[in-house]
Amino acid sequence: MTGLIILAIVIAAAGYAILVYNDLVSKRQLKEEGWSGIDVQLKRRTDMIPNLMETVKGYMGHERETLEAVTRARAAATAGANAGPAERSQLEGALSGALGKLLAIAEAYPDLKANTTFLEFQSALQTVEDEIQLARRYYNGAVRNLNTAVESFPSNILANAFKFEKAEYFELDNEADRAVPQVKF
Repeated sequence: MTGLIILAIVIAAAGYAILVYNDLVSKRQLKEEGWSGIDVQLKRRTDMIPNLMETVKGYMGHERETLEAVTRARAAATAGANAGPAERSQLEGALSGALGKLLAIAEAYPDLKANTTFLEFQSALQTVEDEIQLARRYYNGAVRNLNTAVESFPSNILANAFKFEKAEYFELDNEADRAVPQVKF
């Protein structure tokens, strides 16, 4: 009888360990899926910039410094595409700031503001910025769930045993960079 009770306890403990392990794997996969969503949206934004720059160059020839800042920020963001969330958020924050400045300066050029191609890029950029924000929220929620499981008892025992680690949040460091560039029509 005692042997059956011990066997039942061992089977229950093993079953619980399997459930906890599978939950940790699921949370890690959701985090990876979230990061993939952010990556896709950031790439979409990066891919739009050359065409946007070509559109504004003809109108904003005197704003060479601003145009070069966007180009440098885009190059840095592209080069850091494989960086972790902390470094990537800094690079993307710099790109967001440069794009915001470019769009703010564009307000001073009435012909540019009336250009349908520029207006289409503004609209598409705003859509991508919204998608980045949604992807960031999803990713950070998945990271929160994973980190909670990795740190909470008793799942932390299995997390440590199977080398599950806390993940980094994707956040922008500068409060000014947190604002999505405002696109006005």
